[in-house]
Amino acid sequence: MNEIFGMINTETIEKIADIINDKELSEITIVDGGKTITVKGKKCPPPMPMPMAMPAPVASEAPKADAPKAVSGNVVKSPIVGTFYSAPAPDKAPFVTVGQQVNKGDVLFIIESMKVMSEVQSEFSGVVKEILVSNADTLEFDQPVMVIG
Repeated sequence: MNEIFGMINTETIEKIADIINDKELSEITIVDGGKTITVKGKKCPPPMPMPMAMPAPVASEAPKADAPKAVSGNVVKSPIVGTFYSAPAPDKAPFVTVGQQVNKGDVLFIIESMKVMSEVQSEFSGVVKEILVSNADTLEFDQPVMVIG
């Protein structure tokens, strides 16, 4: 039997080499006291990087013909996240319409959030100049909803 450093025979090294190749390992190191034997496998090329998906092309936004118009008046903003309803029920008239006079404390619209309907009252007296959202639109917190002048 052929032994290396009195530790391990060549037949065992061949078995270790077969394990390295079968398992695609780069090396195995055996330490016995102060003696160390390292068996290295063939150098394998590094794994191929995963192909990256190409990002979808971003559609460029067409330039707007009109510059954003300056809002004059008091802006009523959404106090919570929810769904905007302009009327108390689908078959009822809206709380307010453009051109209508409102007083402080009048109900302007309803926001439904988590199945709870919350009436939003006006903090201002004046005329409804503009309603910036449509019925059943989702509102974000602090989103402008209407302008009262």
